[in-house]
Amino acid sequence: MEKQYGNYTVHTDPEGYLTDFNEWNEDVARAIAAEHGIELTDKHWEVIRYLQDKYRKGEPLSIRGIKKSGVVDIKEFYSLFPGGPLKISTKIAGIPKPKSCL
Repeated sequence: MEKQYGNYTVHTDPEGYLTDFNEWNEDVARAIAAEHGIELTDKHWEVIRYLQDKYRKGEPLSIRGIKKSGVVDIKEFYSLFPGGPLKISTKIAGIPKPKSCL
């Protein structure tokens, strides 16, 4: 599926996750975040960069991994990305939905 975010056209799966990480940029991330009622702060960007780094290394993402990351504690992770923190944060980061997410 094609989706328009400002001047950018990206390709997504039916759930809205980018299918090509190369189409991701910070403007796209801000637009996806806005769809979820999130205004990105420095802490959001820190989490997003952590997730993208793990994705590039081929490491699986999980809530437990976030907890151990030292980037953010679980309570803050839930407050930064309410309503499904791992699903929403990975969508904003432009990476596929983790297998651990239903």
